[in-house]
Amino acid sequence: MPVYEYKGLDRAGRNKRGTIDAENSRIAKTRLKKDGIYVIDLKDKTKAAKKSKSSGVSTKGVGVQDLSLMTRQLATLLRANIPLVDALSAVADQVENETLSVVMANVKNDVNEGSHLYKSMHKYPKIFDTIFLSMVEAGEASGTLDVILIRLAEFKEAQSKLNSKVKSAMVYPILMFVFTMLLLGILFIFVIPKITAVFESNPDLTLPWYTIMVIDFSGILVNYWYMIIGAVAAIYMVFRAWKATSNGRAQYDGIVLKLPVIGKLARMIAVSRFTRTLSTLLTGGVEIQKCMAIVRNVVDNHHLATAIDMASENISEGESIAGPLKKSGQFPPLVIHMVNIGEKTGDLENMLTQVSDSYDFQVENSVDGITALLEPVMIIVMGCVIGIIVFSIMIPMFQMSSLGG
Repeated sequence: MPVYEYKGLDRAGRNKRGTIDAENSRIAKTRLKKDGIYVIDLKDKTKAAKKSKSSGVSTKGVGVQDLSLMTRQLATLLRANIPLVDALSAVADQVENETLSVVMANVKNDVNEGSHLYKSMHKYPKIFDTIFLSMVEAGEASGTLDVILIRLAEFKEAQSKLNSKVKSAMVYPILMFVFTMLLLGILFIFVIPKITAVFESNPDLTLPWYTIMVIDFSGILVNYWYMIIGAVAAIYMVFRAWKATSNGRAQYDGIVLKLPVIGKLARMIAVSRFTRTLSTLLTGGVEIQKCMAIVRNVVDNHHLATAIDMASENISEGESIAGPLKKSGQFPPLVIHMVNIGEKTGDLENMLTQVSDSYDFQVENSVDGITALLEPVMIIVMGCVIGIIVFSIMIPMFQMSSLGG
């Protein structure tokens, strides 16, 4: 049955808005009129959702916070023993994100027609990822959907917090780098050529080697800037093409893990994702083989994914997870130790959660440390570069003053 979103006025002239189920718009208006609401605007949310899907409109407007809030609201309603269809209808009304509201209204209609919740959500892969769908499927099968949804919301929030921490920490260094490049560009392209003309007007002036280097570099930027941009673009495209190949991705991921400081941080982030995602899926009742197939993609690293694949093969043969992870040499000893204890005690989910909490804390500390180190280093580097340029210009200027005197 279609869901209509309405805006109108009640008998007292107050604004009213909400949704109503009706066979068509005429019936919807009639029902609202009986309720004392004068309809100003009426939209079919179901058609909007279908149109959005069929036209390939991006659903990237749904953020993690919107999704986790919706998930919590749905879990709260289900925990209050409200039927699933009614809970979905209420959530569709309450969600502020317009795209998610439309999608939830469409999901509600599918469920009302007899479809499973996870199958209805499967139509929107840009909003509900594999982890979300697997958890919902397991929750429906076990009858613990409300508990699973709360767990999902917590997982999404923790994931968002970690990603935000890393991204926000990189804002200042990136801004400093961009500012430095702009400043150097202005000096080399606009300032130095004018000063060079002054030097060339004095034939008796002998320029130092470092001044000549600065002038030559400025000349290259001014005369061949288009070639430089083209070369940079070509290198980037070649890099993208190389990284897209299986061998290239394996080599790239290996290089990243071996980088000083950055490699350790990348490994900690991957381990945190692995342990938290696996813990969440296992707690949700997802079958272990399916869990491993999902988490291999979460780590976003070829070498760690290969180790997880080996562990998955071990599980299918009735062996442990910890063995292949240890043999790979890609996972820290703490992870191996905690996984081993968890498998022996039957408390793997809890052990994985503890590991992920520990690594999240380490990642935050490492990011703070790197940021604190980068700030003075970038300021020093920027000061040195600009100082060299100024020094290269000022020395000949002093020489010109001496010659003039």
